[in-house]
Amino acid sequence: MYYVKKVSSSFIIVIGFMLFALFFGAGNLIFPPMLGQMAGKNVWIANAGFLVTGVGLPLLAITAFVFSGKNDLQSLASRVHPLFGMVFTTVLYLAIGPFFAIPRSGNVSFEIGVKPFLSNAGPVSLIIFTILFFTVACLLSLNPTKIIDIVGKFLTPIKLTFIGLLVVVAIVHPIGRFQAPSEEYTSHVFFKGFQEGYLTLDALVAFVFGIMIVNAMREKGVTTKKQLMSVCAKATAIAATLLALVYTTLSNMGASSVEKLGLLGNGAEILAKVSSYYFGSYGSILLGLMITVACLTTSVGLITACSSFFHVLFPNISYTRIAVILSMFSTLVANIGLTQLIKVSMPVLMTLYPIAISLIFLTFFHSVFKGMAEVYQGSLILTFFMSLFDGLNVAGIKMEAMNQFFTQFLPMYNVGLGWLLPAILGGVGGYIFSVLRKKNKLDLNSIK
Repeated sequence: MYYVKKVSSSFIIVIGFMLFALFFGAGNLIFPPMLGQMAGKNVWIANAGFLVTGVGLPLLAITAFVFSGKNDLQSLASRVHPLFGMVFTTVLYLAIGPFFAIPRSGNVSFEIGVKPFLSNAGPVSLIIFTILFFTVACLLSLNPTKIIDIVGKFLTPIKLTFIGLLVVVAIVHPIGRFQAPSEEYTSHVFFKGFQEGYLTLDALVAFVFGIMIVNAMREKGVTTKKQLMSVCAKATAIAATLLALVYTTLSNMGASSVEKLGLLGNGAEILAKVSSYYFGSYGSILLGLMITVACLTTSVGLITACSSFFHVLFPNISYTRIAVILSMFSTLVANIGLTQLIKVSMPVLMTLYPIAISLIFLTFFHSVFKGMAEVYQGSLILTFFMSLFDGLNVAGIKMEAMNQFFTQFLPMYNVGLGWLLPAILGGVGGYIFSVLRKKNKLDLNSIK
């Protein structure tokens, strides 16, 4: 008999709050209000779809990572093939790190949290702010073992306070009544919300944050798989409840704002107008603090995770030096502007997301198909092929003949889930191929 260390409820709560804080970044604040405005009276159906991909999938990815028993994303992805493991992991870290997500956090923080207070906010203002922003993020990231305390105990309560004040007032005193939905939310509303959840990027980030969660649990003496899964399930339940609550209230706030504020250009503008409506000039300060804390929290988590990965990849370069380099590079990228950054990032992210989703579900069924590499390969090859078309379409490179063909013959292609059936068929085909190959090998051996 061996002694299993009991995990305190307070630690589980801290882990749950940490997950919430890490996932609830800049984009997560912006997208629900916009969804609410566009969906109007259909907001609850659209919000349900958003919660599937904005809450369900990321936390499912965390659980899948813990379930796999792997120590990092590369070893998990190497179940497909070692080369795939290296390439996929590197591309994912670059996408959610210095190329897109980290600089976006600084840029969004400036656009909403600082720019409204400056009479003449030009390129110089952005440069100064991003230098200060990423310097603070870098300093907080230099001691990754303390990120549980920094994020879970300090930053999250601050952010929750800011968000809570705004959404509670919006619920008690709604701005107006829900209006008719925009054209794109008149049909396939659930799936439209489902796709909007992609924009949070959280299912991609979850693979990275999973490492931090596992390490944090092991440092507290949680070592058995059963105990890891138990703590993970409880912590993700806390995070899921908080995320779903905040997303839903933000969507509701957006939907109720249209009658008096009209349809606005983006989620950031909606938040700014609503804050100003309720709190006047204090609303702008509230929103600025809320966005800055949210963005800083996300940046700290991403810099920490990316620095750890690249330090393993390049052990001769210290963690500290990599963190500094990533922070400096992110500062440079943030200064190209938010609009251009999103435009450049979307095709890549639309290609990666279905691959990540497929990998999540394959991980849970790993023991069912006995970990056959051909199952992973068959499923992910077809997933990549279909998601590549989504990426090209977003980039404006449209192959009309192929799009028409897929729309006619591929289920759910017109709602952005055209990759789903190919992913399943590819996995089944890989399984059949593996079984037949092993059977032929046995037959040949028996002849010999």
